[in-house]
Amino acid sequence: MYLVRRTYRVRPGKHREAAELMVKICRIYEKAGQRGPTRVYWSGQTVPGLANHIYMDWIAEKLESPYREGNVAPPEVGPIARQLAELREESWIEFFEMCPPVK
Repeated sequence: MYLVRRTYRVRPGKHREAAELMVKICRIYEKAGQRGPTRVYWSGQTVPGLANHIYMDWIAEKLESPYREGNVAPPEVGPIARQLAELREESWIEFFEMCPPVK
């Protein structure tokens, strides 16, 4: 299993707006069955950490390309993703292999 973490660095003062858009996108993918439960969070505003960075993460059984044959992205993501792009300065994705349960 893998932990997938997407990070966005957004324009100053736009972290909450960006986070709310990210939550909407996550819920669409969850409802479509393309992603498990997703968390969205930030640091640097009310807690120590990098300012203007928002994170979303989820657990995936396997790593798959979103462009794989037969995969159809939910169309309602597009307009929200475009709004998020207006706030984004930079983004990247990280993949972590999770430790299996210890017996």
